[in-house]
Amino acid sequence: MKQTEIFDRHVEEYEKWYEDYPEVYQSELAAIREQLLKLPENIRGIEVGLGTGRFALPLGIKEGVEPSSGMAEKAINRGIEIIEGLAERLPYGDLQFDFVLFVTVCHLASLKNALAEAHRVLKHEGSVLIGFLDKDRSIAQQYIEKRHRSTFFAKANFYTVDRIKTLLKEAEFKNLEFNQTLFGDLDEIGKTQIPKPGFGEGSFLVVKATKK
Repeated sequence: MKQTEIFDRHVEEYEKWYEDYPEVYQSELAAIREQLLKLPENIRGIEVGLGTGRFALPLGIKEGVEPSSGMAEKAINRGIEIIEGLAERLPYGDLQFDFVLFVTVCHLASLKNALAEAHRVLKHEGSVLIGFLDKDRSIAQQYIEKRHRSTFFAKANFYTVDRIKTLLKEAEFKNLEFNQTLFGDLDEIGKTQIPKPGFGEGSFLVVKATKK
């Protein structure tokens, strides 16, 4: 079964995760928002792998790419403009955007190719932002241990900080800035957490990097 078919068939299960873990969700949003606030105002950006719009909508991102028609339908109903497409072949011309956001890189076929495409569609000095679960931290480890009975994470690729750094540099991004959140296991997080700079403690990281 293709990865897009899994998401098409399990939209409501995907949505339910945000209801089951509201403090985790809000903590992730806070970390992404902190990085977005470092960017200039009134700029144009997209989310790639936008899903049902759970991140784009509260972050004020009005458009993006999503390969799953079932997920895209939810996002469209939330008022977001969706183009069907893949991260590795973005359906946009060169030098279009001020920023590109990824929050679901673990589901991409090739993060390397996706970053090359992000670099292509970004304006000069534009920014890429990646939200990801650190493979070395507890929450990613839990998902890896349970992947054989997971709907969404059976084929997920988790990344270490070092691997993300390498891929960004290979894609000709510079000025990497990290922040982190999700301190503790999923079921231990009972309130929205304030993100900290850097990495090494939290399970969820957001890195912002600038196009060379």
